Amino acid sequence: MKPIGKVIHYYGKVKVAVVELHGDLKVGDGIRIEKEGCGFDQIISSMQIDKDSVQSAKKGETVAIKVAEVVRKGSLVLVYQ
Repeated sequence: MKPIGKVIHYYGKVKVAVVELHGDLKVGDGIRIEKEGCGFDQIISSMQIDKDSVQSAKKGETVAIKVAEVVRKGSLVLVYQ
């Protein structure tokens, strides 16, 4: 697994994490979100940049990702290689 970004905000009502990317990410990628040893795995099903749906995002962009569980600010986002 390779670090791909960090959670900078979480919207609990809609279960969306805002992630600052340190690498490329696309819909369909398998990721793990974790902080302090706790975490979960999921497949990226949807992603948005500035409220527009996108299929991929590049290093340096900030994306909103629908997540399956509650995440905390500062959580690390890893992608399966």
